[in-house]
Amino acid sequence: MLRPHELGEGERERWRELRAGSTAPRNPFMEPEFTDAVGRVRPGARVAVLYDGSGAAGFLPHERGPLGQGRAVGLGVSDCQGAVLRPGLTPDPRALLRACSLSSLAFDNLEAEQGLFVPYAAEEHTTYVIDVEKGYEAYENVLRTQSPKFLKTTLAKERRLGRQAGDVRFVFDERDPAALRTLMEWKSAQYRRTGRRDRFAREWITRLVGRLAQTRAPQCTGTLSVLYAGGRPVAAHFGLRSATVLACWFPAYDPDFAKYSPGLVLHLRMAEAAAAEGVGLLDLGRGPAEYKDSLKTGDMPVYEGAATRPGAGAALHWLGREPARRAHGFVRGRPRLASLAARTLRGAARLRRP
Repeated sequence: MLRPHELGEGERERWRELRAGSTAPRNPFMEPEFTDAVGRVRPGARVAVLYDGSGAAGFLPHERGPLGQGRAVGLGVSDCQGAVLRPGLTPDPRALLRACSLSSLAFDNLEAEQGLFVPYAAEEHTTYVIDVEKGYEAYENVLRTQSPKFLKTTLAKERRLGRQAGDVRFVFDERDPAALRTLMEWKSAQYRRTGRRDRFAREWITRLVGRLAQTRAPQCTGTLSVLYAGGRPVAAHFGLRSATVLACWFPAYDPDFAKYSPGLVLHLRMAEAAAAEGVGLLDLGRGPAEYKDSLKTGDMPVYEGAATRPGAGAALHWLGREPARRAHGFVRGRPRLASLAARTLRGAARLRRP
């Protein structure tokens, strides 16, 4: 059992080898660099290293809370979770939890190939993806077939933005720290405007994003993309990139330019730039959204739930998480109720504004 920064380079390289041999997409959230960054801002982060006769055979990154209640590393912000195991290695989940001194292990974006923990899932969710494996032109052809009005309208708005606000410029990998601060300010305002919890009001998330923005590993590179008009940023996105997957994470735009749909323009330019870099998949993340319906080419399952072993800790996990999770699931499964809940949150947000 190690803190993430205690992993040796040999162990990190073995971790990367196991991910390279997986049939799952090479999501950067599953790389050792992400776990290391979480460990720098979350003192409870640990990595269980599993050994067999040939050496390190698996890794289970996690966070340990009070009374042994565990959670996937970065739970709440991580969009891909699970263990990294040698093919054919199937430890007993409860024995693994016991070895980690965990009574439970909660997850909310468990990777579909995680056969060890999928049986403990309480819900299946959908994460939406953009496939640009065959290049951006092929992707645009897909959009012309499935969303012709969307593509035509978005490209027209991009041209109008250039005419009315100044030359449009896109930077796929922006290094200016001021642009990242601007994005976080926009995102915080969006959270408050929609009545959602402001993630950037939590210090550890702000510090985590700052660390990842400086991470330049081949399979986990912090990537800030910015759309400019007339030299002014109008939309931006921060995510993580491997050689084959761009994990979309924090998108936002300047509300003053909302009529141009700069966020949609930004995503098209991100898809174009990613394809040019050899990235074949953009993971838009879990949860329905109108913009995802317009942009997506497919979807993949992810899972939410918790592996537990008998005892008081498992009961405490159930009492602390299950009632709220079931209530959220009940609302999500009823579109009219979900719409009412969203309107209520926005109304509450307006009342809280000074």
